[in-house]
Amino acid sequence: MIYLRSITLFLCMLAFTPVWATICIVSFPLLPASKRYELARVWNITITFLAKVICGIEYEIRGMENIQTMLDKPVILLSKHQSAWETIALLALMPKQLCFVFKRELLWIPFFGWALGLLRMIHINRSKTAAASQSIASQGKKYLSQGLWIIIFPEGTRTPVGTHQAYHKGGARLASATNAWVIPIAHNAGHFWPKNSFLKYPGKIIVSIGPAISSEDKSAGQLHQNAEQWIEAEMRVIDAPAYKPN
Repeated sequence: MIYLRSITLFLCMLAFTPVWATICIVSFPLLPASKRYELARVWNITITFLAKVICGIEYEIRGMENIQTMLDKPVILLSKHQSAWETIALLALMPKQLCFVFKRELLWIPFFGWALGLLRMIHINRSKTAAASQSIASQGKKYLSQGLWIIIFPEGTRTPVGTHQAYHKGGARLASATNAWVIPIAHNAGHFWPKNSFLKYPGKIIVSIGPAISSEDKSAGQLHQNAEQWIEAEMRVIDAPAYKPN
């Protein structure tokens, strides 16, 4: 049954994505940036919904009040990265327009990548660390000034469930340089939409949003440490057996 549900979701994504991307590519030149984002976001909302209906992947958001009280402030979201689910769902679930930092290889994906390249996002070459950091800093400042929130996965790549990879400091450096707030996010999506796995497992993903961390009077190192400590401490809570698939 899990295999059947997983392949059904895959086929739905395969059918929907080219149609959605074509509409975006044709419509984007006629729309302002904010409207392009809302149109693109339809894909994220749809796939998150299909994952719930077809594969039984539900979700619970904790700490949304930590988002709601910051809507008029510059914010950088630093999120745990276990799965493809959070890269899809967070854009669908957040009430603020987000700018993702992602590897440029995603732009090469037919239809999906083509539409993604027309949005206000930051794509980097991970093999050129210095250039990537410079791109995050320059483009991040620009998009924050335009009212977007930046979302960064500081581990840099999806990490298997139960593991902890050293966090990169780019997001903390950007927050320190721009006097932005940092909001840490923990989740256990890797249990239900595992890394490098075709199968999707039913259950409830816990997304836990931490209190905003002010960058005032803090170094980038302090912001980095505060965010990493909160995320990893929260991971130990939501990775407990009660929150895993049966």
